[in-house]
Amino acid sequence: MITTILLTFGVLFLAELGDKSQLMALTFALRYRWWVVLSAITVASVLVNLIAVGVGHFLGAALPTEIISLFAAAILIGVGLWTLRETLPGREDDDEAEDEAQLPASRSAFFVVLSAFLLAELGDRTMFATMALATNNGWVAVWIGSVLGMVAAGGLAILVGVTVGKHVPERTIAVCSGLLFLYFGATTLLGTVAPGLGTVAMVAAGALLPLAAGAVLLALRRRAGSGERHVHHPDAEALPRSSAQASPPDAH
Repeated sequence: MITTILLTFGVLFLAELGDKSQLMALTFALRYRWWVVLSAITVASVLVNLIAVGVGHFLGAALPTEIISLFAAAILIGVGLWTLRETLPGREDDDEAEDEAQLPASRSAFFVVLSAFLLAELGDRTMFATMALATNNGWVAVWIGSVLGMVAAGGLAILVGVTVGKHVPERTIAVCSGLLFLYFGATTLLGTVAPGLGTVAMVAAGALLPLAAGAVLLALRRRAGSGERHVHHPDAEALPRSSAQASPPDAH
């Protein structure tokens, strides 16, 4: 059993390195508290790998991965748009109200990360690897090893995200996170509706959505900046007038 656990751990950990799920973990860690992301990844890993070993060991059947991938793409794009919405000009005044609602925000972040990971992992290559291992090995050992491997890979990504987050401004993190979520959602959607696309074409096409969103966000920021430059403060205009009126008359 120990051998199977170690084998499954190594396979899943290596399969997750550089995978979309690990990049998602890093991105979520840039946006939410690390313990929220790690706990959601742990729960999602337990559930998805339990499904995988059950399907591989007992049923030997496949899940409707296309429908699941569509839901995952919708969630990722929705999270990306919501994250970018928080960076729009004029949102600074809402920071205090958001800080007061920290507990509900953490709770909602947990379910966002949980649902995104659960849907992203269902039908992913790591799930098929777990299913394959469960067909020839004890399902309990495969389940334990797969959960540990996925959590370890996610924890490594979270560590990187937390380290980067300490040296990058919060608004920059929010913008980068939102654009990455849009990219993950777009590539997931393209991989579902157009599976015949090559890797280069999918990467290029998936980048169109975050590029368009970034261009819109930049245009809104420039528009807001130009609007602020054209606004004259009444006190600033009144100051020269009052100074001129208060100056003593010329002695000559």
